[in-house]
Amino acid sequence: MEILRCEGVRKIYGSGGSRESALDGIDLSVEKGEFVAIVGASGSGKSTLLHILGSVDQPTEGKVLVEGVDISSMNRTESAIFRRRKVGLVYQFYNLIPTLTVRKNILMPLLLDKKKVRQEYFEQVVNALGIADKLEFLPNQLSGGQQQRAAIARSLIYRPAILLADEPTGNLDQKNSKEIIDMLKLSNRNLNQTILLITHDEKIALEADRIVTIEDGRIVNDQRRR
Repeated sequence: MEILRCEGVRKIYGSGGSRESALDGIDLSVEKGEFVAIVGASGSGKSTLLHILGSVDQPTEGKVLVEGVDISSMNRTESAIFRRRKVGLVYQFYNLIPTLTVRKNILMPLLLDKKKVRQEYFEQVVNALGIADKLEFLPNQLSGGQQQRAAIARSLIYRPAILLADEPTGNLDQKNSKEIIDMLKLSNRNLNQTILLITHDEKIALEADRIVTIEDGRIVNDQRRR
């Protein structure tokens, strides 16, 4: 089942003689449960694409559909609500609220919507990510790897349609990087979570089922590995 579709997505910054094209006609389809790595050099447009897919930014032209809903025409409020409910975002900077416990950080998307916590699923997520014993800690009491696990748990708690990870291992050492990628693979396999991973690391990209390569704002290769 198709969960994400891009149709002719373009993104242009500036105007007149200072116009700069970041994305130049992106067509992309992702099926539910796929683990896709998006790779490219710095400035290739991969992070711009992720921001558009996550409704953080809007395309200049084209459409982005998530579960059949056109998110590219939403206003700022609609985008924020959609993002909270349907898109899990993980960055290399963990963006945890420092004054809240790990438990409250993870549950924040549900608390904002006054939604009931599904305790069984919550326990499944924190146990899978190995942070069940850290729930009452504050973020600064955790290691970088543990904070990233908490950020991933937060992104999964609403059971999003897609999880978008932008260089999630960028601030971590090799050991923690491997653990985080293993955690993403686990959520993909055990929770059937659709994941799009932005990375410049070829070894990390090879962990995905599919590798999409972007150059100069265009998809130049789309390779399914499994």
